[in-house]
Amino acid sequence: MKFLIGLHINPAVLDALTEEEQAAIGAGHAKFMADLKASGEFILTQALVDPSQAAVVRIRDNQPVVTDGPFLEAKEYLGGFYLIDVEDKARALELAAQIPDAAIEGLGVEVRQIMFSDGQLEA
Repeated sequence: MKFLIGLHINPAVLDALTEEEQAAIGAGHAKFMADLKASGEFILTQALVDPSQAAVVRIRDNQPVVTDGPFLEAKEYLGGFYLIDVEDKARALELAAQIPDAAIEGLGVEVRQIMFSDGQLEA
């Protein structure tokens, strides 16, 4: 089963951390990725740029309208993700709990099963 583990970032929370705490997060992610690769459950991870660099595209009167900046006004935003292939949801939750962000108040780790990919229904 494939799952996306979304990492929800709050810049104010991250900015309040010490350099050592921030370094520990980075080291924790490096270990997490190494462990996932070793177990064969790793598919992909990506980090996203700050939402201030995003663009939103909507069609209005049959014309694309592009707006700079994030779609939502929120303190948190999707900062990156891990795509994993595991036995079941319990394993996905177990892995998500190992991500350092899960232990920091104000950050979020969301687990969602992949419904389809490449035209194949997964869920």
